Amino acid sequence: MNSILLDLGFIKIYWYSVFIFLGFLVGGTMVLRETRKFKIPDDFTTNLFFYVFVFGMIGARLYYVAFNFDYYSTNLLDIFKIWEGGLAIHGGLIFGIMVVLFQCKRNKLPFLKILDMVVVGLIIGQAIGRWGNFTNGEAFGPITTLEKLTSMHLPKFIIDGMYIHENYHVPTFLYESIWCFIGFIVLLIIRRLRYTKNGNVFASYLIWYGLGRCYIEHLRTDSLMLGNFKMAQIVSILMIVIGIIIIIKNLKYSAFDNNYKDRLDTSKMHY
Repeated sequence: MNSILLDLGFIKIYWYSVFIFLGFLVGGTMVLRETRKFKIPDDFTTNLFFYVFVFGMIGARLYYVAFNFDYYSTNLLDIFKIWEGGLAIHGGLIFGIMVVLFQCKRNKLPFLKILDMVVVGLIIGQAIGRWGNFTNGEAFGPITTLEKLTSMHLPKFIIDGMYIHENYHVPTFLYESIWCFIGFIVLLIIRRLRYTKNGNVFASYLIWYGLGRCYIEHLRTDSLMLGNFKMAQIVSILMIVIGIIIIIKNLKYSAFDNNYKDRLDTSKMHY
């Protein structure tokens, strides 16, 4: 699989960058449509997009670099080559959530409700972004056979793309992309339920993605490690626990309190 979409000599455009941008564009559009329903000014949402994108990318890169520091400590300039891959979604999540928290505090908006809006766009963006890993030959599973891949009725270009390091590999990038797309549908349904509480969509995202990633990470052969443990599995378990805690805490509310569909007071915003 050729990772370069366009080579102009003085600049190269990588498929990886295109899929990351496309995922952000589609996800961002979903968020913008939802914030407009609650009369949140577009200026707030676009500012949020900008800061989440910038700091999310920084967080995703720093997270990846931290767990590959032996290499980057002697190749410092490679830290900035994000177009070659090496973005860890969990690092992006941590930094992105911090940005949302800061902006919500600053504008007196309910943190969990805004996260409910964001994660629906986030998960469809992840589904798209995983195809950037495919073009870079990343996020693959263990060695398998051509016959096995053919029996899965995969398109030829995916089978060909899974021929990495002189072996065919399990397309775990595809598993995660499909899991995220199904999760996108699930979150849309939960968000439209009449008595969904603030935070339950976000909690459902944490549980859904955490479960899927924990299993898929078991198959991957290029995981970020913390000693003998796969870091993504540790974080995924934490995500599941946090999601369950949020849902349990929301059980204390009556059917008519703390609902996602409740109107927002945007009069005190100063974005």
